[in-house]
Amino acid sequence: MHKIEQLLNDRILFLDGAMGTMIQQHKLTEEQYRGERFAEYIHPLKGNNDLLSITQPDIIKQIHLDFLEAGADIIETNTFNSTSVSMADYYMEDLVEELNISAAKLAREAADQYSQKTPQKQRFVAGSIGPTNKTTSLSPDVNNPGFRAIDFDTLVVAYKQQARALAKGGVDIFLIETVFDTLNCKAAIFAILELKDELKLDIPIMISGTITDASGRTLSGQTVEAFWYSISHANPLSVGLNCALGADQMRPFIKELSDKAWCRVSAHPNAGLPNEFGEYDETPESMSAVVGEFASSGFLNIVGGCCGTTPAHLKAIIERVETEKPRVIPILV
Repeated sequence: MHKIEQLLNDRILFLDGAMGTMIQQHKLTEEQYRGERFAEYIHPLKGNNDLLSITQPDIIKQIHLDFLEAGADIIETNTFNSTSVSMADYYMEDLVEELNISAAKLAREAADQYSQKTPQKQRFVAGSIGPTNKTTSLSPDVNNPGFRAIDFDTLVVAYKQQARALAKGGVDIFLIETVFDTLNCKAAIFAILELKDELKLDIPIMISGTITDASGRTLSGQTVEAFWYSISHANPLSVGLNCALGADQMRPFIKELSDKAWCRVSAHPNAGLPNEFGEYDETPESMSAVVGEFASSGFLNIVGGCCGTTPAHLKAIIERVETEKPRVIPILV
C-alpha cells in the first residue's frame, strides 16, 4: 500500500491552494517573466506562469513553502500548462521536459524541507496535469461541428511526455485536474497508465473534474455520475471536483461523487465566483465554514483550494476540518 493511502485511512489530507492567485500578487513584469535566459525571446511571455519555475524559481518555491507553512500535506507542481499542446501558445514546446522537471524539483525540495522539520508528518508532491487549451469532444468552430482542434493520440503523446518528466522530477502523485472534457482526461489516463507499466512506477493518480455551471455538467456534457463511471477504470487514488464553482455551489455535486465513488473523494473549490474585476471575494472564514460542512457530512478525504485561495484560506480550512473523520468508502452492491 502506498504511504499516502495509509494516511488517508486515518485522516483527511490537505491539498494546497491557488498557484496562479499567489503569482498574480507579485505583479510580475514581462522582463521578470523572461529573466536573463529569455531576455531576447521574440514572443511575449508575460502570463506564462509555468515558465517561472525556470526564470523565477525562488518565487515559486516560496509559494510552496507558504502553503506548507499553512499546513498542506500535498503541494501541486507549477505545471498546469506544461504540455506541448499548451506551450505552443508561447512557441515553447521544446521546453516541456525542463519545465516539468524544474517545477517538480522545486516542489520536492519544499516538501522535503517540511518533512524533515516535522518527520512525523510527511509531505507529498502532486504533479499538476491540466486539461490543455484544446478539447477532443467539441468543435471550436460553430460552423463546423465535426471539426476537432486536436485528436486523442496527439494528446496521449503530450501527456506522456509531461508525466515522464514529472516522474523524473520526483512527484509522488499524478493529479489530472480541472477536467472539462472527459476524453481529454481519458487520454491523460491512457498515457499515465502506459508510462507506469513501462517504467514500473508506483505513483497513484488523482482525478479532479470541473462542473461549469449549475446544470451540474462538465463542458463536454457529462453529469458527475457519468464522469465518474467514465474514468473509474483508472482505479484512481481519488476522484473529485475543483475550480469553476465556489464551495457552496459545489456541494450537491461533491455529495453525488461521495455517494457513487468507490475511491477517495477530493474537493478544491474556488474562493467563490469571480467578481466583475475577475477577483475572488470569499473570505477564509466563509469558505472554511462551507468546506467544513462537507467534511462533517462525511463527503471528503482530501480538501484544498483552487482559484482565489491563499495560505490564509487553507489555514482556516485546516483549523475547521482537521478534527473531522475522513469519508468512509462505501461498499457498493
